Amino acid sequence: MLTKNTTLVFMASSFASTLGNSSATVLLPVILLIKTGDPLAAGTLALICGIPQFLAGLAGGAALDRFNRRNISIFSDLISALSIAALPIVEMTSGLSFGWFALFGIIGAVGDIPGMTARDVLFPSLVERDELSLQKFIGLWQALDSLAIIIGPAIASVLIGYVSEVTGLWVTAFLSLFAALVTLFIPASAGKIKEADRPVSPLSTLKDGTAIIFKHDKILTFSVIISAGAIMIISSYQGLLFPVYFTETGHEELLGYVLSMLALGNIIGPLIYSALTDKIGKRTWYVVSFVGVGIGMTVMGLFPSYPIMLAGACFTGIASGPLAALLGFLMIERIPEERRGAVMGLQNAFMLVLPPFFIFIVSALVTALDLRTVSLGCIVALWLVIVYGLATKNMKRLDMDEPDESADEDIRK
Repeated sequence: MLTKNTTLVFMASSFASTLGNSSATVLLPVILLIKTGDPLAAGTLALICGIPQFLAGLAGGAALDRFNRRNISIFSDLISALSIAALPIVEMTSGLSFGWFALFGIIGAVGDIPGMTARDVLFPSLVERDELSLQKFIGLWQALDSLAIIIGPAIASVLIGYVSEVTGLWVTAFLSLFAALVTLFIPASAGKIKEADRPVSPLSTLKDGTAIIFKHDKILTFSVIISAGAIMIISSYQGLLFPVYFTETGHEELLGYVLSMLALGNIIGPLIYSALTDKIGKRTWYVVSFVGVGIGMTVMGLFPSYPIMLAGACFTGIASGPLAALLGFLMIERIPEERRGAVMGLQNAFMLVLPPFFIFIVSALVTALDLRTVSLGCIVALWLVIVYGLATKNMKRLDMDEPDESADEDIRK
């Protein structure tokens, strides 16, 4: 029988896993650049791993509706740990090359994406069985993950500066291994799928997931579309426009502080959402947070003085935290529990694949035009997404619309 400590055990495991992944995102590009001396190698590696990531997201989501979700989470963290630990082993024997990074990058993608989806799917069932408030705890969970995203790069920086880049990978691998070991303390019954709820085949699982998002529930449909639009534009700033701006101004070292302030806001925002979720309606959260993101990104996208940019980053993070928590809650609330794996796997696959393509388009525009013109275009695009999201009829009914139970019955049949 589960106790009310099970959700906390899960959050500890999730924190360790995210901490390991966020530190790896700093360590791996640095090591790759040192070993190859080619700045394009990191971009090439991202493209090589992109398709396996997408396929792993789809396959992992389908598997999560057929097999034990807790066990898949453990297996995924073990795969991530082994793929990272293999790099220093290879370095000690034959030496690292681009091919080794590509091989273990693909293997790691197979573990990371299903693992992320497994946590998305397992978390609400644990909260429900522990008789806790999902809307409150999803805010706490997102705040904790945001904290890991801040600490992870800091750990990587210390390891690079005071130990060695390759040795630092052992710490990253240990964090993923630790996450897997902690998840063992969650009873296996918590992730078990009822025999009657299992889909007849992986193909039917993916078909059901697609139908749930794009056919049966319009709030889910618009939540995915709006999230994808906003994430693509914001990612273009984080992954390209801000780095280009600070590089052009000769202050590359300041970029990290801006991203840290954004992450700090992403901790504060979900905590505010968690504390006030019972006092403020979903539609109010949605409008205030979405408009707040637009205001904050507009300030940052105009490239003001550095103190104002720092303030804009923190404000954007605070505003986006409740929006992300709310949209995540809507996804969980409205997806049939037995099909959460397929739906969340499909969503995560698209959310990870779409931003790199948009960043590539933005990079081409920056090359053809100039930074500030492209930034203004991105600001306009973001506000078009916001206006569309606020004006959409279905998103005006967040406080009254209930999940379509008849659609759930259609899917089960």
